[in-house]
Amino acid sequence: MDITQLREVLFRRNGRGGQAGLRAQIVAFTLVRLVLNSGHRMVYPFLPAIARGVGVPLETAALAVTARAALGVISPLFGSLADTRGRRIAALVGLGLFALGMALVAVWPTYPALVAGLLLASAAKLIFEPAMQAYVGDRVPYVRRGRALALTELSWSFAFLLGMPLIGWLMSRSESWRAPFPWLAGLALVGMIGLARVIPPDRPAPGAHVSLAAGARIIRQHPAALGALVVALLIGLANETVFIVYGAWLEDAFALKVAALGLASAVVGVAELSAEGAVAGIVDRIGKRRAVILGTLANAGTALLLPAIGFSVAGALAGLFVFFLTFEFALVSLIPLMTELVPGARATLMAGNVAVFSVGRMLGALLGPLLFTTGLTANALAAAAINVAAVAVMMLLVHQE
Repeated sequence: MDITQLREVLFRRNGRGGQAGLRAQIVAFTLVRLVLNSGHRMVYPFLPAIARGVGVPLETAALAVTARAALGVISPLFGSLADTRGRRIAALVGLGLFALGMALVAVWPTYPALVAGLLLASAAKLIFEPAMQAYVGDRVPYVRRGRALALTELSWSFAFLLGMPLIGWLMSRSESWRAPFPWLAGLALVGMIGLARVIPPDRPAPGAHVSLAAGARIIRQHPAALGALVVALLIGLANETVFIVYGAWLEDAFALKVAALGLASAVVGVAELSAEGAVAGIVDRIGKRRAVILGTLANAGTALLLPAIGFSVAGALAGLFVFFLTFEFALVSLIPLMTELVPGARATLMAGNVAVFSVGRMLGALLGPLLFTTGLTANALAAAAINVAAVAVMMLLVHQE
């Protein structure tokens, strides 16, 4: 029995509850991720209010968000905890860090506490999500894994569509920017208790765990895993090249600053939800690899169409809807594919996925504004070319499901 087979046995041994228990676990994961993602996404619409609350300029507050994003580059240091100590322990540690970060801001509403709180919350996501994805990968057969993981990804779009209005209501009702933080901390603690009840212990036997260095070595020996990481980086880069400037494009083109940008934000949320639903419905039937390729090619084609159809608000928003839908479809389809490439280091690879995707986002955030100085067409051409490169890497290196 090789190390991969041994880990599969060790991590499955303590499973309980059958399919009904697994469904309850997926629901629990999704609800907990809704809390984590709401805490993560709230800084974007509410950053001005938070900056005023801690008494710093918006630019200074944005540096805290930048620091949080940069933490994703070293996510394997966090994510490998699930390979060394078990998925359950890693998930609970992640929730504990998130609760601590939110509580810190609630109790000490200052800029240093905000920076520390955002970093703790980011570390929480970097620990929790690879652990959750690896847990699902351990227990859900590959032919059904796409649906299971896509259901957990619904928490990302619902954090925007449900979480942001609730957070805004809390702030408005209490007339305080601090109002959501104790609620998020409390919900994270409730989530810890709930997960501890529904997720069985799965700590690997002594000597059977895979360290970060060993996991990285396993990944380096698999060209398909390396190829998938490159694909994740490229599609993140392509998306951010347009995402970083879409607000400026709408503002410049239509002079509908508040109305257009508000509607565009809703369009993004609905597109994400639609894509996650589509992945849950069809990705296991058509194949994960094929879904990634089709979604990425569709995203490239939509990018090319954006300048051509963006002569009206309706056309621009329709184009953005399809652009974000196809990107999210490709990204969410890639997740279950990656969970099967190196089962012996699942969590480490999924954490590596977060790291390279963060690098792609950072590069796109640098490239997008530079290209936009000549107009959206340059961003669209770059996004399309990068997506085509991602498809080429997928077809050359990732030959199997």
